[in-house]
Amino acid sequence: MDENILYKLLGTRIKYLRENKGLTQEKLAEKSGLSIDYIGKIEVNINKPGLRALIKIAKALDVHIKELFDF
Repeated sequence: MDENILYKLLGTRIKYLRENKGLTQEKLAEKSGLSIDYIGKIEVNINKPGLRALIKIAKALDVHIKELFDF
């Protein structure tokens, strides 16, 4: 799979999970310890998150990290 497609799907999945949990970008940022700007840029495929950021996002969403890649 092309790397850009992977990150686009990942951002879309994070946004879906965030919205499904009733969280705003601001609340997800607060819970994960990441900036609102960073979360927003992940969701629109501008930033490409590393493993540490993905772990923080998964914990904040209360999901296993593998669920971020369930697309």
